[in-house]
Amino acid sequence: MPKAIPRIGSRKNARISSVKSTRRIPKGVIHVQASFHNTIVAVTDVRGRVFSWSSAGTCGFKGTRRGTPFAAQTATANAIRTAVDQGMQRAEVMIKGPGLGRDAALRAIRRSGILLTFVRDVTPMPHNGCRPPKKRRV
Repeated sequence: MPKAIPRIGSRKNARISSVKSTRRIPKGVIHVQASFHNTIVAVTDVRGRVFSWSSAGTCGFKGTRRGTPFAAQTATANAIRTAVDQGMQRAEVMIKGPGLGRDAALRAIRRSGILLTFVRDVTPMPHNGCRPPKKRRV
């Protein structure tokens, strides 16, 4: 029979609280991925830990409507609402991708009242890319 683990102190007066609700985040990073078919917004702290995210798909948009600027605006507003509730005041913005939701997402971030320290385009660009496969027939 296994040995009983002794209890140290009582848990009656210990305050148990969620880590997510107690963490105050004054400064963060907003990552926007705008593809042709969807827009994903993730809000992270400065170390890169995601604490709020949203996409056009999770906001209820289906099919081709996910790629629209309005869907990107709605997704951005949803992601930022929880960030503002946790005390975010300043943010850096990283925008990636060629989609229609780029400008709409940035507009929604500006409207939210968060001060932007900078906006950076981090779309990956090939510097002449990979070597193409050899021709199949001569």
